[in-house]
Amino acid sequence: MNLQEIIDDSKRIVFFGGAGVSTESGIPDFRSEDGLYSQKYSFPPEQIVSHTFYMRNTEEFYRFYRDRMIFPEAKPNAAHLKLAELEKAGKLSCVITQNIDGLNQAAGSMNVIELHGSVHRNYCESCGKFYPLSAVTESAGVPRCKCGGRIKPDVVLYEEGLKEDDLVRATEEIAAADTLIIGGTSLVVYPAAGLVRYFSGRHLVVINKSEISADKSAELVINESIGKVMERIKVDN
Repeated sequence: MNLQEIIDDSKRIVFFGGAGVSTESGIPDFRSEDGLYSQKYSFPPEQIVSHTFYMRNTEEFYRFYRDRMIFPEAKPNAAHLKLAELEKAGKLSCVITQNIDGLNQAAGSMNVIELHGSVHRNYCESCGKFYPLSAVTESAGVPRCKCGGRIKPDVVLYEEGLKEDDLVRATEEIAAADTLIIGGTSLVVYPAAGLVRYFSGRHLVVINKSEISADKSAELVINESIGKVMERIKVDN
């Protein structure tokens, strides 16, 4: 079956996506040739976005975070828009994303599980008050709450655990799906990548530019731009 036939045959699709979904919106991924890990900084990017580095070098963390992790001008691309359309048509039940950019919601998706958090949520480590993205982008150095506490992005850094509620919800959604589409992810970051093992539905589809571990068990593997692939899908509303 091709992708259109699989989608037509599906009633409960779950989309599990990663950085490759947002690269067409101008947001760099981490592991490709032009990704963050291949760029040169005083410290390795993987170290900078760790909990230890954040605690010990908060100002340097924010310098990198503002420069390379926040893209407030980015707009949803064809993949984000098609996922929202599929949800509105009653075909797609959930988007599970490892991205922190909020582009799925900007495109109109309602049921989105953000495994690694969101740049659009920030909170005071002292009093717990939440702040929008502007609290980070419109400040210099380490952003501070009115109470004087440090404001931290509600994103999961290396060495930090994923929220239990998100993991439970994602597991339940994948287990209940009749079709799982994995898109734009290398499936190497755990525990998020391990969630796909809970899928036992009819159709497993992988859309990714390079080979990944899930290819072996997938019914359909498409090594193309995810935006172009999703754009071709026709949705009955």
